[in-house]
Amino acid sequence: MKDLRIVFMGTPEFAVTILKGLLENKFNVVGVITAPDRPAGRGQKIRQSAVKEYAAAENLPVLQPTNLKSEEFLTELKALKANLQIIVAFRMLPKVVWAMPEFGTFNLHASLLPQYRGAAPINWAIINGETKTGVTTFFIDEKIDTGAIILQEELPIGEDENAGSLHDRLMLAGSKLVVKTVKAILKDEATTTIQPKSEALKTAYKLFPENTKIDWTDAAENIHNHIRGLSPYPGAWCYLENGDKEERVKIFSSAKISSGRVTPSEEVGAITLADKEMIVHTRNGGLLISEIQLSGKRKMDVKSLLNGYKFEQNAKMR
Repeated sequence: MKDLRIVFMGTPEFAVTILKGLLENKFNVVGVITAPDRPAGRGQKIRQSAVKEYAAAENLPVLQPTNLKSEEFLTELKALKANLQIIVAFRMLPKVVWAMPEFGTFNLHASLLPQYRGAAPINWAIINGETKTGVTTFFIDEKIDTGAIILQEELPIGEDENAGSLHDRLMLAGSKLVVKTVKAILKDEATTTIQPKSEALKTAYKLFPENTKIDWTDAAENIHNHIRGLSPYPGAWCYLENGDKEERVKIFSSAKISSGRVTPSEEVGAITLADKEMIVHTRNGGLLISEIQLSGKRKMDVKSLLNGYKFEQNAKMR
């Protein structure tokens, strides 16, 4: 049986749960690599990553390199004498780093690879209307998310589930899969499968304002998936035209409604208000909007919004 010395690399809350799982299973984590402290929020206060905060509380050595190829960082990394590295929601590693440990470097990715390689697999699986996804561990190679698969676990996606809920379920499943992977490596029982080649690969592109904007000319089903796939973060957005005012709004929750509740002649993006409800019309029906955020305001449910916000007769989303 191997004597493992693990270096863990990660930054957000998702990675914290995986690191916690390793420690709870008594694996020897000899160091943690995470992002440098950065200013964040309106006050631009210096903020530590979630992984750094947790690692410091557990008295684990922490490195925060700005350059993963610098001699200083590579010397510090070698000094940890790790023989296995585990990567969760970090950044692309140079070969000099991922090839360093004797037993390799493996990554946890929140999709069923080879589908949804890239930065935002949880969001895009929902945006594209998938009914299942999962988590994958794989050994890192020269490209992004293309290495040999070690283990996978499949999870269903609920019909109206949003990205926040799916994130949390994948995080817990990922923690168990990483522990299972480490145990297999420890016992020399880890086997790998080369990722199958496919012409129909879907990519998990990084999220930008350009690909998170709602297109109200799309089908209601697609818009609903778009909204829940971006909720609670970063939020699907569009413009609200209300009289002579236009502002950017975010929509966090919607529901599909029966065709009988929608007037077919209504213009795309038109807003219908009735009984403390808001319906926005699409090209083939409408969506019931239940949670929204106006520019500069807090997120609120539509009933609260309608108590104090006046919509003009021709108000519309675009």
